[in-house]
Parts: sequence; structure tokens; C-alpha cells
Amino acid sequence: MQRDQLEIVSSPLGDVPGIALKGEMDIAVVPQAQEALDSGIRGSAGAFVVDLCGLDFLDSSGVTLLVRARAMLGREERELVVICPPGPVRRIFEVAGIVDLLSLFESREQAISALVPAD
Repeated sequence: MQRDQLEIVSSPLGDVPGIALKGEMDIAVVPQAQEALDSGIRGSAGAFVVDLCGLDFLDSSGVTLLVRARAMLGREERELVVICPPGPVRRIFEVAGIVDLLSLFESREQAISALVPAD
């Protein structure tokens, strides 16, 4: 099975910029995802959303990508908001022990209610 099917789409959450990742993310497609994430972060201010609701598979390289994005945003006191419903992808964060490191939400609605608008 070929695992290079990743779709990256712009997916703001209200006024908060973001992207949605759909399909499968492994080491073969991380460079593509990293480019989109870096570009989105550089071209925005405040919090940044990564929606993983449509992601079917995530490996350790994808986890590393998200931790790197969190660090990049953290240097500017910005927040990385990750939307990831319960299931296999969220389980990766639990097994890695980084649930508390990320601002994880189960749904877009839950994330919207938790986000405080930037003044």
C-alpha cells in the first residue's frame, strides 16, 4: 500500500488561521506538510489551528512535525491548537505522552469555545 496520499487544505477556525490534514501522514509526506504549516504560521498572527479530523494515519514523523510547530509558535507566545477526535491518531499522542504538551480538542466546536480572541 502506498502511503503518500495527504491532502492539505486551508481550514481557518473562525478568525483563527489554520490548515486541515486529510488522509495519511508519514515520513514520505512530512516535507509537504511542513512546508504548508511553516508557510501558514509565517503568514499569520496569534493562534494557529491544525485540524486532524480527516487524518487516518499519523506516524512519529508527523508527531515530530506538530511538536516542532508548537515550539515555533511558542517562541512568539502563540498557541498551536490541534483538533483531533478520539481514535487511532489521538492515541498516538497519548502513547507518546504529549497530550498535555498540545492544546488538543476533540472537535472544531470544542476548540472554538476554548479560543480567546487576540486583542
